[in-house]
Amino acid sequence: MRYVNGMRGSAVAVVVASAALAVAGCQPGGSGTDTGDGGVTPSGAVSSAASSSTPGAPKPGGSASGSSTPSASRPASSAPAASAPPSSAPAPGGSAAACSAGSLKATARQAAVRPAGTGTGAAVVEFTNVSGRTCVLKGHPTVAGAGNGSPEMNVPLTVKPTGAAAAVKMAPGGKAWVKLTFVQVQGEADGYCVSGSAPVVYPTMVVRLPGSGTHQVALDDGQFAECDDTVTVTAVSVVRPS
Repeated sequence: MRYVNGMRGSAVAVVVASAALAVAGCQPGGSGTDTGDGGVTPSGAVSSAASSSTPGAPKPGGSASGSSTPSASRPASSAPAASAPPSSAPAPGGSAAACSAGSLKATARQAAVRPAGTGTGAAVVEFTNVSGRTCVLKGHPTVAGAGNGSPEMNVPLTVKPTGAAAAVKMAPGGKAWVKLTFVQVQGEADGYCVSGSAPVVYPTMVVRLPGSGTHQVALDDGQFAECDDTVTVTAVSVVRPS
């Protein structure tokens, strides 16, 4: 009987203890929530896994729902938010108008880097914005050989463009360049062309830029001697070619 009474007393004690734990778990302000793996997430803290996978979870820096503890404050940033460029300063290739023919001055010189031979080989054409406003050049030029003072009496050359074209914004006084590389003349005296055709000499070249008119240029020293009426051209660039 004592053994039975002892068993009953132990059972009663277990029931009472379980009830006490259940009541304590229902009280607000508990020390934490069981994570299920023996660890406990402190009250008021939100784990990064829960915040990323639970819909409606508060974002970092905000207060957790139902928590009376304010979130840790972050230092305020003193850097201003990025803003779009003002309308009076368009981005490169933006709203500035194309340069007109009258706003450009064009000159030409023989290039330092050119195919081996005795002809012109290559020339660099320089464009200067002589107007009082910013304008844009873009694209590959077309080229034709012509006599002095007769740009309309010209011979169009076969143009082979090279390189990608990008808009070049030119402030007043700004410069941009294109390079013309010809099929080179070989030999001395009148020379010869590898293709078997006869070399051709032009006093000037007529260079047309997309949307920016035609420009007749002469070399600062000599004439344009080339073969096959074929020229490789670069796009307009802010980088001076050699």
